Amino acid sequence: MQDTTTTREDAAEPPSDVRTTDPAAAPLDGAPDTSADAGEERDAWPAVWRGFRGRCPNCGSGPLLRSYLKVRDHCPVCRQELHHNRADDGPAYLTILIVGHIMAPALHIVFVTWRPEPLILITIFSIGCIGLSLYLLPRLKGAIVGFQWARRMYGF
Repeated sequence: MQDTTTTREDAAEPPSDVRTTDPAAAPLDGAPDTSADAGEERDAWPAVWRGFRGRCPNCGSGPLLRSYLKVRDHCPVCRQELHHNRADDGPAYLTILIVGHIMAPALHIVFVTWRPEPLILITIFSIGCIGLSLYLLPRLKGAIVGFQWARRMYGF
């Protein structure tokens, strides 16, 4: 017969095959969560929206980026690993596409309607293009990382 009594050391440590997803139960040393939830379905649109807002696609409360365009290694709240998500040139292409489709018709409408001086027109639209690009670039990167997380597209 096997001895089924547990010692104080055995009771203090949970079994190695038990994994928690509770943020409060995450390790305090900052180690990322390496649990694989391969069977769980992930919704893409909530993850994309969380990424667009600059939040972790898993929990929605931790920051996704550690600087303007650098993805964190892991979420500080839920410990979800994020280091393997790469957006590469996707956010830049989408930014150019969106800014071009907004500013080109606006430029045409303003020029045809009011005929401003060329220097004023180029100044206003240059500032508008730069501002809109700087606003959209990190948000689109977060959206792409959120989409990759939802579809489990880790590293290429």
